[in-house]
Amino acid sequence: MTVTKAETEFKIPVIDVSGYLQNDKESPDSKEVVAAIRSACKDPGFFQVTGHSVPAGLRDQTLKSLHEFFALPEEVKSQIHRTDENTVGYEVVGQQKVEVGDRKEGFVFGPEPFPAQFTKVKNQWLEDSACPGFNATLQQYYDEVRKLSKSMFRLLALSLDLEETYFDEFVASQESLTMCKAHRYPPTTKEMSTQTKGIGAHSDFGALTLLLQDEIGGLEVLYEPENKWYPVQYVPDAYVVNIGDMMERWTNNRYKSTKHRVISPVSGKYRFSIGIFNEGLMHQLIECIPTCIDKGEKPLHKPILAETYLRESLAATYAVGA
Repeated sequence: MTVTKAETEFKIPVIDVSGYLQNDKESPDSKEVVAAIRSACKDPGFFQVTGHSVPAGLRDQTLKSLHEFFALPEEVKSQIHRTDENTVGYEVVGQQKVEVGDRKEGFVFGPEPFPAQFTKVKNQWLEDSACPGFNATLQQYYDEVRKLSKSMFRLLALSLDLEETYFDEFVASQESLTMCKAHRYPPTTKEMSTQTKGIGAHSDFGALTLLLQDEIGGLEVLYEPENKWYPVQYVPDAYVVNIGDMMERWTNNRYKSTKHRVISPVSGKYRFSIGIFNEGLMHQLIECIPTCIDKGEKPLHKPILAETYLRESLAATYAVGA
């Protein structure tokens, strides 16, 4: 395993997790990976992983399929437009509002089928003739990255001195909610770059995010002690991983959910990314994990059901009637 860090005071580690994936949890390589994950989750709450299980060919084909989908005429994409009731599908530029001036369009999908309590939510797909191979590629991609998510949650469990399978039901059961969001950010001129953002400053409200980004750049992380933004450099074959608000709450703030944004880099090309957002079991009570509180200490947060927390968070980011 190798760990490299940016040469700034704010360090975004790049962690090779192959030592864990190829060995048992008691091996020296696995323990080194766990230690690196523990350190990264405490600060800065952002890191990148290489040596993972998602095939390069599938990643390349997924990005190619996204290029083809977003290049379709607006009237074709709008056939699968998300609604207030069915909250998956195509999103026009500006539909999700984190800050004024956000500039991106998206495509959102999830498990097949959705957990039972989401009675009105069903994935929307175009006819295959409209974008050949798109549906099958993205569904295969979803399955592969969800497997990686399970491995990452096992590393989180070990890093918190829990049983390796502590989060398995939360992240990988039939009733777990894992959402996939693909985005296309328009090209930006120098004049426009000072007026708009791809997506404004925010922290993710779920438990853990895994993001595949292209080489265009634009993702930045806030280093609070300096109130300064640092870029998350593109690393070939890597997934950007970050702790979400739910996991910060669950760990009694031991692990950090860090604000980030996508600026509008001056480029003549579109920027593409696709993220997996692990929201987990809706009936999970999010309360302080036993290993995250010292004797005599009180939890920093009141217990809350995951569904209640997520619905409140999601509603706040979408404009009414959009």
